[in-house]
Amino acid sequence: MSDAIQGTIRSQSVVKVTPDREIATQQRLPYFVGLSAQSAGTRGLSMYLIAVPPGGHAEPHSHRGYETGIYVLEGTVETRYGPGLRESVITEAGDFLFIPPGVPHQPFNLSGTAPARAIVARTLADEAEQVVPYDPSVDS
Repeated sequence: MSDAIQGTIRSQSVVKVTPDREIATQQRLPYFVGLSAQSAGTRGLSMYLIAVPPGGHAEPHSHRGYETGIYVLEGTVETRYGPGLRESVITEAGDFLFIPPGVPHQPFNLSGTAPARAIVARTLADEAEQVVPYDPSVDS
């Protein structure tokens, strides 16, 4: 946790956070907490570092009530999205990806040997996800 957080969050303060823990997610991918209401006193934003293992993927899901922005730091990721996950976009290091609330999606690391890493920003300050599991066969 931050040096600036000692029991209470100080409003209107600059806060440095060094991710010191990984949180388990419903998508079954490791998230390293950066900024959130709990770590930095944010009110409408959270940011994480995510690492998708070689050949790994998240579980199909959508986000309830918040937007998600992703910046790929390294690796190549295919994100399948939409009804039945029939659409697809490939992102590489240096690419940004926007996912609106409620859009089902599932990212896949296309490398079998190297992890893919990305910064994830959400318009939700809480570390607890508002994730809705998605079964693509429902929309097939």
